[in-house]
Amino acid sequence: MRDAVIVDAVRTPVGKGKPGGALSGVHPVDLHAHAIRSLVERTGIDPALVDDVISGAVGQIGEQSSNTARWAALAAGLPESVPAVTVDRQCGSSQQAIHFAAQGVLGGAYDVVIASGVESMSRVPIGSQTAGRDFLGRGAAGRYPEGLVPQGISAELIALRWGFPRTQLDAFAAESHRRAATAWSEGRFAAEVSPLKAPNAAGEPVDVDHDESVRPATTPEVLAGLRPAFRADHWQERFPELDWRITAGNSSPVNDGAAAVLITSGETAAKLGLRPRARLHSFAVVGDDPLLMLTGVIPATRKVLDRAGLSLSDIDAFEVNEAFTSVVLAWLAETGADPAKVNVNGGATAIGHPLGASGGRLMTTLLSVLEQTGGRYGLQTMCEAGGLANATVIERL
Repeated sequence: MRDAVIVDAVRTPVGKGKPGGALSGVHPVDLHAHAIRSLVERTGIDPALVDDVISGAVGQIGEQSSNTARWAALAAGLPESVPAVTVDRQCGSSQQAIHFAAQGVLGGAYDVVIASGVESMSRVPIGSQTAGRDFLGRGAAGRYPEGLVPQGISAELIALRWGFPRTQLDAFAAESHRRAATAWSEGRFAAEVSPLKAPNAAGEPVDVDHDESVRPATTPEVLAGLRPAFRADHWQERFPELDWRITAGNSSPVNDGAAAVLITSGETAAKLGLRPRARLHSFAVVGDDPLLMLTGVIPATRKVLDRAGLSLSDIDAFEVNEAFTSVVLAWLAETGADPAKVNVNGGATAIGHPLGASGGRLMTTLLSVLEQTGGRYGLQTMCEAGGLANATVIERL
């Protein structure tokens, strides 16, 4: 039987997704190309052997439009004969790209695939692709006549439903920054990050080699001084029970970044003299309540464990995307997972959440954590807009 393995994975540093951010002067195609090029160079793969490039991006408009994966592949120097496609599963887009790539290998359609993702939120602001547009249509709008809500309101509703006080949300966020800062200081990100040069405000190239959003000095006391980020009169009228606990501090920031993963069959890796780092074990994707929107990680985790024939105790490391700390806390409460195994090197609250790149970033970090801890199985899961979630189990080799 064919298998699908990860030969290597690499990511860029994650920059602040605003004008003046470390990567804001880099076109998203070029940022994406840097990750793909770094992956090819690290593995030594002949780029002509790549059967496809499958990439995630959420803001598919402006500089990230027109099948941005194709232009990134060409910018990275891949032959014109290598095809590419851009997918959109919202925040899980590059995790879905990994699924599609692995499933193609397992099905025999591919031998060598690059799964990747990019988001430049400084140049393509969040929501750009939907701003002023009716994307629901009459059918979906009719099914939810009261209307859906932004993700921040969903995060508030989750905090309320599970009873997480503001202090708990802030404490989790502060711990994420502590873990990420410690990981950087101990060199645990060095192998997964490919530094690059980016123009500063004066247009001069400077080295970018660290995640820009990590704040080592963050404490719960500092975070307690931040105002609620999503409070508004019309939401208070609709949800009078909310007491507004979600802030910029206990949410993921907006960011720029890219990541790329090389996936082959085990047989192909052996033929090419490549040493795989992990086997892609099991996959799941679920739909969930579009109003709560972000709780799909809970059923997705159960589904992927069932498919894998594993229990929660078999998993040595978890990467659960910290879109909001309330999401991960709800996931912990429902699954009973050991918090010490979750986002060991910090999560998106600190490292950042460059939407379309985050699935690839989490996978890159999960591989590092398994190798650093000697763990066998890792599980990654992400909440996604619209009430969706992906989950993946990998086995370290």
